[in-house]
Amino acid sequence: MSKREQATQIEIETIRPIPAEQRHGTARDLFTVWFGSNLMLLTIVTGGLAVTVSALPFGWAVAGLALSNGVGAVFMALHAAQGPTLGVPQMVQTRGQFGSLGSLLVVGIVIVMYVGFLASNLVVGGESIALVAAGVSETPGILLVGILSLVAAIYGYDLIHAYTRVMSWVSGALLLGCTAWIVWVHGLPADFLTRNELNLNGMLGTISTGALWQIAYAPYVSDYSRYMPESTGARPAFWASYWGCTLGSLLPMVLGAMVGLAAPKSNVVHGLALLTGGLAPFALIVFSVSIAAATAMNLYCGALSSLTFGQTLVAAWAPGPRARTAVTGLLFCGALAAALLGKDSFMSNYEGFILLLLYVLVPWTAINLVDYYALRHGRYDVPSFFRRDGGVYGRINGIAVGCYLFGILVQLPFVASPLYTGPVARAMAGADLSWVVGLAVTGPVYYVLARRARAGASDSHQVMRARAEQPE
Repeated sequence: MSKREQATQIEIETIRPIPAEQRHGTARDLFTVWFGSNLMLLTIVTGGLAVTVSALPFGWAVAGLALSNGVGAVFMALHAAQGPTLGVPQMVQTRGQFGSLGSLLVVGIVIVMYVGFLASNLVVGGESIALVAAGVSETPGILLVGILSLVAAIYGYDLIHAYTRVMSWVSGALLLGCTAWIVWVHGLPADFLTRNELNLNGMLGTISTGALWQIAYAPYVSDYSRYMPESTGARPAFWASYWGCTLGSLLPMVLGAMVGLAAPKSNVVHGLALLTGGLAPFALIVFSVSIAAATAMNLYCGALSSLTFGQTLVAAWAPGPRARTAVTGLLFCGALAAALLGKDSFMSNYEGFILLLLYVLVPWTAINLVDYYALRHGRYDVPSFFRRDGGVYGRINGIAVGCYLFGILVQLPFVASPLYTGPVARAMAGADLSWVVGLAVTGPVYYVLARRARAGASDSHQVMRARAEQPE
């Protein structure tokens, strides 16, 4: 079956392992799915925070965004090899670290994340379409972007991959066109390179935002690589995902920083429309359509995670495409309601939302990657993921759950947010280094405790076997 034929078929598989005969695709598909899905307005808006909220000069903003995306994407891309190897969604694989019931703690949080990002993208898409259609509110645009994403999410894996392949070319060309228009047609302000001053809080905030943007993709990655043949290989999967997500995020973020400095005091979406002149209607429409790829990914992953949550509680349940479609519709309705109710205070809500992700995703990704690469070396008993008792992984892995909660708590002194600022962050004039501490502490602590527990279990097993072999 050709790629075009695959994209027009509604996906049959859901959270069960993908059979070998259904595996398809190459590492190149991982590049376009992450490159194309990031070329959207929300990425541009996020880049604009570096020069507006963080008040950095353009050069330092670009440096901070490049560093943070380059570092953060390492953790995101390390999850890419898990899909081809195990053939299951990322949240199903989490049962291998946390146990069947213990994984629900993470799965539930991730579902909320998907709905939050979906609502955020809908708001930005609706706002841009309202700028094109004078006199029209954001609501019709939110509905249009939502319907496009709903259709793609229902058809599933192959249509989303096809969508992002197309948007990689279309949105990529438009991104270059917008940048050229702003620089050579509209022109940059005389103080473009000298406005703002380097400040520690702003640089740390920009680095944290970019790194979190990448780390937030960690729960997605295996969902879009699990159909790949197992022979795809860890290195090709890593590098294709790494460069796709790094470049796909960094380039529009740099454009956002440029718009934030070059446009009059207004939000980044309005600024982009103003600076691109005659190109603006086309740019806003294309970037809005591109947003539908990202919203479809959030819907699709949210549905898989919701099915994982339900199947954990009812182990005999084998959800099919109808269940996935129904759950997709329910999640869409929830995100649509959040977008319509929160559109008037979007930026404040969005900033608080990404800070929340900062504190809860970092410990999970540290535990997952340490377990996969350092402890088990990619070798898992996949059938145990679907057993009622959790199989060899049990119902609750107290070490993983404890380390996860510890990883959240250890970040608190370093947190700087509108709701709470820890003592260390306060002493550093509001600089937030919580994600660095979360990664640096959680991974090693989990490695030591998990390895010790496995060694103790092995010793106990050997003692029991020795006793059994002794003569009466």
